Amino acid sequence: MNTKYIDLINQSFYFPQDEFKLRNKTLEFHDINLMKLIEEYGAPLKFTYLPQISNNISRAKGWFAKAIEKNDYKGKYNYCYCTKSSHFKHVLNEALKNDIHIETSSAFDIDIVENLKKEGKISNDTFVISNGFKRAQYVTNIARLINGGHKNCVPIIDNYEEIDLLSEEIEGKYSIGIRIASEEEPKFEFYTSRLGIGYKNIVPFYNRQIKDNDRVELKMLHFFINTGIRDNAYYWNELLKCLKVYTSLKKVCPTLDSLNIGGGFPIKNSLAFEFDYEYMVDEILNQIKTICEEEEVDVPNIFTEFGSFTVGESGGAIYEVLYQKQQNDREKWNMINSSFITTLPDTWAINKRFVMLPINRWHESYERVLLGGLTCDSDDYYNSEQHMNAIYLPKYNKDKPLYIGFFNTGAYQETIGGFGGLQHCLIPTPKHILIDRDEDGNIVTKLFSEQQKSEDLLKILGYNE
Repeated sequence: MNTKYIDLINQSFYFPQDEFKLRNKTLEFHDINLMKLIEEYGAPLKFTYLPQISNNISRAKGWFAKAIEKNDYKGKYNYCYCTKSSHFKHVLNEALKNDIHIETSSAFDIDIVENLKKEGKISNDTFVISNGFKRAQYVTNIARLINGGHKNCVPIIDNYEEIDLLSEEIEGKYSIGIRIASEEEPKFEFYTSRLGIGYKNIVPFYNRQIKDNDRVELKMLHFFINTGIRDNAYYWNELLKCLKVYTSLKKVCPTLDSLNIGGGFPIKNSLAFEFDYEYMVDEILNQIKTICEEEEVDVPNIFTEFGSFTVGESGGAIYEVLYQKQQNDREKWNMINSSFITTLPDTWAINKRFVMLPINRWHESYERVLLGGLTCDSDDYYNSEQHMNAIYLPKYNKDKPLYIGFFNTGAYQETIGGFGGLQHCLIPTPKHILIDRDEDGNIVTKLFSEQQKSEDLLKILGYNE
């Protein structure tokens, strides 16, 4: 009888997959021996597999290079990393090995850029695309960067006052972009994004504030929608509206030469995940070229700002099942030795799914369960709604430890969870491991941060001064 967990997986998915396979009856992720990692560092733990960052950047660059050649597209492609997905130095160091550019969101991002410049990780040739609503310190920092010689810093105008604010502090001429306030999906709570300037207002805004301004040169139109790049009617309709704005603006603004299509490539969230990245890139460039030819304007250089796609698939979290609570005839709660609210906040904040698999005991019988965290909060759980299908795991046995992994968690979770700070119910932040490969391809691990201790939290709270 096929009653083991491995049988369930084989019946439900194509397995093994590129990054997941079994060796000695335990799960490996990119050939990383996860049980060995647990034995060395314990659980709970979080990890970052650095080579996957470079791998995903290379994949995307390859898709765009292929589409540019196929469509005889005359513009250039520039890959930007959206730093808000993960600001950690080890992430930026790995990403910047791949000749990429940077997208920033706030004032302190510019401090990071300047730090990277001092270390020679980026140069004045690196584009720094500065998005977001710009408060005084952000404007000051952008001006400092540009005045220091970084002319490839391109602030993206979010509202009608920002040009005047920037011009007060930037010396000489500088380049800008304009962000389009895209229309949201019909099911959204509001109609138009709070970010950027409305479609119909962009050309009048250019004529009013930029056209005759000798200090400012418009180089980029910025387009991004909240749901990301998807093959659906909503995305293609918004892209078409964007291209109509671009071609109209290009006809009156000769300096405009770049279109930023933002980010939003999805990342793998289950073993059944499918997304044709190559087709999407090809079709996007085809649509841009077709519209530009119809309107008789030159095609733009293309910028993207991939954040989650860059870093998401490099991350993982491992927990131990501490105990099982049978709450009624149907519900079995497997309690993990950490918290979903604090370590994977997107699982409860936006019902985000991650790839979830047991690390060990694949060749034992399984059961349907719910997963609960340690906090005394009713929302601290991960269930079949997030997981789409019911959660099945090897049967709980108090004499046989069960470890489970959540994979592709590398984007946003640390910053949203408040890395190194206070956590709900004072649940400590788990230790974090960096995983890399040496010149011979061997796995190398390094402890990035220890699990929080009581004294760390007491100090923040003012008890230990």
